[in-house]
Parts: sequence; C-alpha cells; structure tokens
Amino acid sequence: MFTAKEYVRAESLEQAWSLNQKKSSAVVGGMMWLKMGDGRKGTIIDLSGLGLDTVQEDDREFSIGAMCTLRQLETHQGLNLAFDGVFRECVRHIVGVQFRNGATVGGSVFGRYGFSDVLTCLMALETEVELYRGGRVPLEKFAAMPYDRDILVRLWVKKDGRRAAYGSQRNTATDFPVIACAVSRLGDEWKVAVGARPKRAESILLDGRGKTAGQLAEEAAKAFSYGSNLRAGAAYRAHLAQVYIRRLAEKLGEES
Repeated sequence: MFTAKEYVRAESLEQAWSLNQKKSSAVVGGMMWLKMGDGRKGTIIDLSGLGLDTVQEDDREFSIGAMCTLRQLETHQGLNLAFDGVFRECVRHIVGVQFRNGATVGGSVFGRYGFSDVLTCLMALETEVELYRGGRVPLEKFAAMPYDRDILVRLWVKKDGRRAAYGSQRNTATDFPVIACAVSRLGDEWKVAVGARPKRAESILLDGRGKTAGQLAEEAAKAFSYGSNLRAGAAYRAHLAQVYIRRLAEKLGEES
C-alpha cells in the first residue's frame, strides 16, 4: 500500500496540472491498481470535484469524462445502443461490480496497460483523447506517446454509425485477458484492435471488399506482434487473435 504526504481535491484543471508537474505527485481516480503498489507519494491529486464523471451525448459524438467509472460504461444505455453493447461486453469480466464501481475510465486509458480491455475496445472505435495541455489527439497516437505529466480530461467517441464487437480469452473468469480483440465495421472499412499480446493494444484498418471473415482475420492477426508470459505463449496468442477476430467479423457480417 502506498502512502502520500498530501492529498488535494483539485479545484481546477490548471491547479491539478500544476501540482502534477512534480515527479512525486500522482493523479488518482479509483486507485484500484495504485493502492496495491508500494512507495510514498508527495501529493495525490483528486479530480472528483471537476465534473468529469458524466457521459454526454450529442448528434456527432459521446464525451466520456475521465472520472467516469467502468460501471458507467457498462450500464450507459446510449453508449451500448450506439455500439451494439460493446462497452458492456468489454468490462464485464473485470473483477466484479464492486471493482468496476471504483475503477475509472481515465485510469484505464492513461495507464495504457497491456492487459486493458477498455483501451482495446476504444481503439476499435473512432476515439480521441482530450489532454489538458495537449488538446485532442487520436487514441492510437496517445497510446504510443511516452508517459508525461499532462492531465487526461475526457474521451471523445464519434457516432459514425459503425458496428462493433468485442471478445477476450481468459484462463479464469476474472483474470487478466490472455488476448483481447475488438472489431468495428463501417461499410467496407474494418478496424481491428488487439490487446493483451501481452503488449498494449494497437489497431489496424482493413478494406473488407471481397474478403471473407476468415481472410480478414488472417490478414489482421498477422499485422500484430505477440509475446509470451506466464499466462500464454506468443504462438498461442497469435492463434487466439485470428480465431477471435474471425468470430467477431462473422458476427458483424451477419448483423449488417
């Protein structure tokens, strides 16, 4: 369990950003993973007073505040209607409802964890990350950026009419995924994201004209690299990725 010298409930994003410039500081959300670490922080910064805990929707996009919980993604009617229940599916294996009521979207995305179901799901959609100083950047670009001291404010997910599906393989029901796959389709454009390789999620765009689900899956799975750890080997992960991408592509093909 970590300890901290000072706790500050930020009154503005500018204050939160200024405090976070010290290397000993940390922005906290639900602290579901942070609390399991050791060490001592100088200042922990709480964003819960800044109104970043809502999902807003207009005709063009969804705005998801960084302090929204994973449970909010799971139960938000608009998000799940727009994207075929993909948010509900991507979080349902994450520990349990109590955990999902505490874990935040901002923590899941800013952490850029290799095992993140949420990052994988969002990467298959047209998602942008809004940073306090860095502005709006595509999620793919953000995921590849080095860690810095900026503040993640919210996520923007375009309502462009794409269909989406998600699947993951786990050794036990609530364990980290062995592989995580998300697929979306907009006409003949297919976007495939694969995470838990065990590297962080990456995505690829494919032209699906004249291709079967199996062909799409083979092409997509070969575009990613895979590694080994205690949960699975690289070859097994590569095989699983192709199987799950095919299943998801078949599902979206049947629903079109």
